[in-house]
Amino acid sequence: MITLLKLFFSFIWVGLFSVGGGYAAIPLIQNQIVEVHKLLTMAEFTDLITIAEMTPGPISINSATFVGTRLAGPFGAILCTLGVIIPSFIICLTLAYFYYKYRNFGGVQTVLSALRPAVVALIASAGLSILLLGLFQADKTSIVLSDFRFIEFGLFAVSLFILRKKKANAISIIFGTGVVGTLLYALI
Repeated sequence: MITLLKLFFSFIWVGLFSVGGGYAAIPLIQNQIVEVHKLLTMAEFTDLITIAEMTPGPISINSATFVGTRLAGPFGAILCTLGVIIPSFIICLTLAYFYYKYRNFGGVQTVLSALRPAVVALIASAGLSILLLGLFQADKTSIVLSDFRFIEFGLFAVSLFILRKKKANAISIIFGTGVVGTLLYALI
């Protein structure tokens, strides 16, 4: 029961403070689930992000559903998903009301512009955490250079090149790197 309450309030907290969308929620979910409550390991969290990214829908909702299912079954999935949705729903309704009422006021655009750098920093932080885990199998506090994973770096570099230069479909890249990584590790 206490785990269900922890999960619900953790995802309410994530939903309340994840300004900028799903990717900005990743470090908040990591903080609550991995660091504060220690309900998942960092490796399990990375698997969560991978699965949440591959499934259709917003990543924060997919992540909440996955964590809830993993830790407390279907009821946990429902609680976590509601927890992450409720704050956003209430905030969006409130902001929509005030935005339509005061949209011609110059201060509204100034506030929205001021939030953009914070959102970029949150997304960059999440990306860096996942990259370090992929390349060193460690979080940012315990990197050992001798643990550098060359196969993962190669897959990352090739995937990034194909995404940026060839404009390939991201789903094809995810599937392709999964197949190539599995083959490489099967051969080694």
